[in-house]
Formats: sequence, C-alpha cells, structure tokens
Amino acid sequence: MLMGGIESLTASRRCWAMFAILLGLGLTSLGSAIVNIALPNISRSFATSEAASVWVVNIYQLSATVCLLPVASLAESLGLKRLYTTGLGIFVLASVGCAFAPTLSILVGARLIQGIGAAAVAVAGVAFVRIIYPHGMVSKGLALVALSVAIPGALGPTIAAAILAVGNWPWLFLVNVPFALAVPLFIATTPRDVRMPRALDLTGITLNAVAFGLLALGIGTLGMGDWRIATAEIIVGLVCFSLFVRQQLRHPTPMLPFDLFRIPVFTLSVWTSVCSYAAQNLAYVSLPFLFEVSLHLSPVETGILVTPWPLLTAVTAPIAGRLTTRYPASVICSIGLVLLSAGLLLMVFLPTTLTKWDVVWRLALCGIGFGLFQTPNNTSMMTAGAIGRSGAASGMNAAARFVGWSLGSALVSLLLSFGQNRGAILCLITGAVFALLGAATSSARRFR
Repeated sequence: MLMGGIESLTASRRCWAMFAILLGLGLTSLGSAIVNIALPNISRSFATSEAASVWVVNIYQLSATVCLLPVASLAESLGLKRLYTTGLGIFVLASVGCAFAPTLSILVGARLIQGIGAAAVAVAGVAFVRIIYPHGMVSKGLALVALSVAIPGALGPTIAAAILAVGNWPWLFLVNVPFALAVPLFIATTPRDVRMPRALDLTGITLNAVAFGLLALGIGTLGMGDWRIATAEIIVGLVCFSLFVRQQLRHPTPMLPFDLFRIPVFTLSVWTSVCSYAAQNLAYVSLPFLFEVSLHLSPVETGILVTPWPLLTAVTAPIAGRLTTRYPASVICSIGLVLLSAGLLLMVFLPTTLTKWDVVWRLALCGIGFGLFQTPNNTSMMTAGAIGRSGAASGMNAAARFVGWSLGSALVSLLLSFGQNRGAILCLITGAVFALLGAATSSARRFR
C-alpha cells in the first residue's frame, strides 16, 4: 500500500525509523535546553554582558526560524530522507565548532550553523511521522515527538549541571556528537525518498531571511540600548516581511502554505504555538539568571530546580495524546496554557524565605500545563490539511515553535537589559501574558 507516495513500513521498520527520528529531534532539543543553564558561565568566560551572552541562544533560534520555510519548501525536491540526514550531520559538526570556539563571536557563528541543521531535522522529522503512521495513529506518533523534545529538555538542565560541576561549558556541546549514529540508522530503516524537482526561490528566501532576521535583531538591539538602530532594523524588517508576503502570493509554488492558512483551525493552531513557545522560552532563558544571579544559587542547584518543568511535560504529553482522541484539542490546550500562566505568575510571587519546594511545585505546574498544550496542538496542526501537505504543515509547525522561541529569547535580552535586578521577574510576567494569549487563541478554535 502507498501512503503519500511512500510505501508503508512493517511494524519493526516503523519502530526503528521512529527511534532514529526521535534521536535527531531529541538532539536539537537537548542542544537548546543544555545551553541555557550555562549562559552565566559563558558570560564570565568571555567577559561579556549577560544580554550579549543570551545571543548564544538567540542566534540558534533565529537561524532555525529563518531557515524553516525555505527548508520546508525544498523538502519535496530534496526528499525528506536526504533533508534529515544532511541536517543532522550539519548539527553535529557545528556542535564540535561550538565546543572549540575561542571567542563569543565564533561561538555565536557556530550556533548559527547549528540552527540551520536543526531546521532541517525539525521539518523532515515531524513530516516523516505523518507519513510512517496510519492516520488513526498520528496522534500517537506526535505524542512520541513531544516526548522526544520534552525528555531532553528534562535531562538538559541536569546534564548541564553535572557537566558544569566537573568541567567547563564546551563539554555541553560535545555530548551531541554520539547522536550522529542516528544518521546510518535512519538511512537503513526509512523508505526511499519521493522527490519532485522544484526551482529554488532565491528572492523569497532572501526576503524571508532579511525580514525575520531584522525583526529579531531589532528586538535584541533594543536590549543593547541603541533605540535608533533597533527602530531602523524593525521598520526595515516589517517592510521586507510585507514584500515577502506579496512576492509569495504571486509565486506559483510559494514557501508560505497559503492553502493551509485558509483552514481556520490550522491558522489558530499556529498562533497558539507561537504564543506558547514564546512563554516557554521567556521562562527557560531567564530562570538561570533569577536563580544564579538574584538568588545566588549554584549551576548545579539551578539545573535541579529547573528540571521539574520539562520532566512533568514529558509525563503529561502521552496523557494529553490519549485525551486528544476523546476531547477537543482546543479545550485541552486552553486548560494547559492557563495552568502554565498560573505557574509563571506564582514564580513571580516566591516567598521571601525561599525553600526548594517553593520553586519545584510551581515549575511542575508549568510543566503539566505545557504538556497538556503540546501534543493536542501539534496533532490539530498536522492533521488539518491533506497528507500530501505534511511537509508544509511540518514546516509551519516547526516555524511556529522557533518563531515563538526567537521572540521569547529576544524579549529576554531586552527585559534583562532594561529591567536590571527585576529583569527576570519581568520575563516571567511577560511569559504569563503570552500563555494567556495562547489560551485565548486556542479557545477560538471551538467556534470554527
């Protein structure tokens, strides 16, 4: 039997193929989660400001965001298998570059290349899930994807804390190298590629890169205090984005999936993702500064305290996947995002006499809320269109995630700079607002 032009797999090959996919997706998640804890150390190592060190996270998210739409548009012509293996190879090689970076500028450059690899893995990996699973089992596959992202997120802070306790931050990047073994496993177990030649839209790629790049850079530049340059970057970015949309509307095979955006459930799911991942990253990136700088905790203590969030997300994700078959995704997502917002606001009002438990249960609440959101929303987005549009849907799924992460990271840089000692608290409040916006957007799906 054919499924979207690719022969169906035996149960055994499907399991091995899925294992290889989850390894790659987990790698990109670990590559992001493991770095946040080390930002204060990286800042001290290169004698730079906290706001400047955040660009080690920002550039990764920005690079992936800029590349997602071009990568998704080329998935059909390159083939998902080739796209995945190339992306994973780039990611691992860039990890080695990060580990041996002698300056912050070179580290940021290597992270930029990492982001390109992460974009390819994210698009091809999730698209393959839609292809190798029967329609009725897609939510199961996407629940596993959520776990592959959440579990490394759970282990990331702990691994980072353990490594930093005995070594320097470069070792945080070297842990990615063994994951290169997923490449031959993926090649051996996945079905052949179905490729459809497609011309490279250089104009669209350029406008996409300039638009998203300048918008994120503008927000980051605000954090550096240069209002004139920041304003110019944001204005030019908005102009380029409008030109990009106009150019795509006239293009015969646009990178932007306008056919999917005509489906209200898909569009609302995309915006729910953007808001939710912005809220997540506002917290993830700012919490190490709150714990290590404001509360004077060690990196090891910080890693342990942050772990309950992604750990509870990993526990909740498969439960949310089962709930999706019985209840509307909009309801489950909205409940989860309200819980996330409540957890972030409760972090703002930590007691003066702080105990570890005061932090743990609040972040556990955030993790439960995020876990309830993630799988139902991804399932809603990936199944809104036809299976033949899996690559485009996967690209927008990943784009929404990385746009949210990029926005959150850039806002952290801005708020840490202007908020001074209250910067981390302002990040948590802003994250709570984004979570509530996501809950409202998710609820709107009930009326479509």
